[in-house]
Order: sequence, then C-alpha cells, then structure tokens
Amino acid sequence: MRSCGDCQLCCKLLPVREIAKLANTRCQHQKRGKGCGVYHTKAMPPSCKLWSCRWLVTDRTQSLRRPDRAGYVVDIMPDYVTIRNDLDGSFQHVAVIQIWVDPARPNLWRYDYDLLAYLDHMGREENLRALIRNGSNDAIFVSPPSLNPDGTWFIHESGVSGPAHTPVDYAKAGFAMTMHLEER
Repeated sequence: MRSCGDCQLCCKLLPVREIAKLANTRCQHQKRGKGCGVYHTKAMPPSCKLWSCRWLVTDRTQSLRRPDRAGYVVDIMPDYVTIRNDLDGSFQHVAVIQIWVDPARPNLWRYDYDLLAYLDHMGREENLRALIRNGSNDAIFVSPPSLNPDGTWFIHESGVSGPAHTPVDYAKAGFAMTMHLEER
C-alpha cells in the first residue's frame, strides 16, 4: 500500500470549507516536513478525515507519479459539470474526475502521458471525463478520446467555473454516494 511520504500537495491545493482554507493556499495546520499538525485529532476538519487522493487508494493509478512529483492531485471525490447541447439546447450532467494542479506548474498535466492514459481508461471504463482545477472557481474540462466520436482529446479552457455543488445537486445529477460530497 502506498503512503504520502513527504507529499503534502493536497494540503496546499485543495480548499477546506470548515477552516475557510482556499484552494492553492497553504493550510494553517500544515507543518513543513512533518505533515498535518492536527492529523487524527479532534481539530482535524471532517472533510480532511474523509478525503484521500486517488494515488493512495486505487490500483488504477499505479502508473502515476506521487502527487508532489507530478504537480497535481487526483481527487477521490467526483464532481460533475452540466453541458449544454448547442444544437438542441438540452442539458446533460457529466461526471468528472477532479484534478487539482499546482499553480507553480499549471500545464504539467498536459505532458504527463501516464495521466492522459489513466483519463482515457477512466473514460472507457467508467464514462468519466476530467476537470483540471486551477483553484475553486477556475477549471479546464477534458474529455478523453475514448468518449469522443472523432477519437481525439476535447479540451475546453474557458467558461468552466462555478460554485461548489450541494448534496442535493449531486443527487439530481444521478450520484448515489453516501459520503458528504460538498467541495471542501
């Protein structure tokens, strides 16, 4: 089983609502070289207790580098985007894997062929696209070749933003999750 080791990238990139921590800011509890100062204590935020990166918990990410070395964190928590069909005006909720990128290396994910292979596999196996998050309200929508009729990558770099979804929003989108799903 993998362990975090020296990696603390999630403590920088992900927002944590309970302590008003914004995305891309260092957590107040993060201790350089030691990790979380409130890990496994009552002061640890509930969303942090529930959360793990996909690199730690699934064999499907075995070809990916550790998040601090890769420059991104693959979130265990899914999200969704709503897509409007320009031809008929209909809307569709689309499940996405959230990938939080280090603002110091915002484009590294584009050249990580292991990540792109993982995203294409997740598209083929679980019908998932990706949301490359550059913060809480800025993201890039990515649909892998396995989900596109022309077999190419679809990357939409503007107009993908918005507030965190509520558990009711997730239920309406068809997610059957029992854990708390609001963005941290």
